[in-house]
Amino acid sequence: MSETELFINESLLEMQNGDNLIVVILRKDSQEFLGCSGIHELNSKCPAAGIWLKKSAHGYGYGVEAIAALKKWADDNLDYEYLIYPVDRANIPSRKIPERLGGQIFREYEQINLSSNILHLVEYRIPKK
Repeated sequence: MSETELFINESLLEMQNGDNLIVVILRKDSQEFLGCSGIHELNSKCPAAGIWLKKSAHGYGYGVEAIAALKKWADDNLDYEYLIYPVDRANIPSRKIPERLGGQIFREYEQINLSSNILHLVEYRIPKK
């Protein structure tokens, strides 16, 4: 099974269990697949939000639009205090997403990803409105 199929199957199961909300991001005019985004641990007081966009979709504001839409959904549907939004410290464009939504830096830490690379992360907290 490919990594993509595994991700889709796991996402569907997690949504059926009520743990996560995962959405795809499409261009409005052409329905081209741009990426995916989600909120994890929906029943937590501090669910985590995240996004992945293909490289050709970077720099067009899709990330802010997607996370803002998910935050609005969370504000309307979830009982939470803040969204956790981790981002690579060096990725300035991605850091602007939580900052535009009122997020504040809570902590910085390192994490090893699936490729065994060390990520230097900044964790933002985006408060509920």
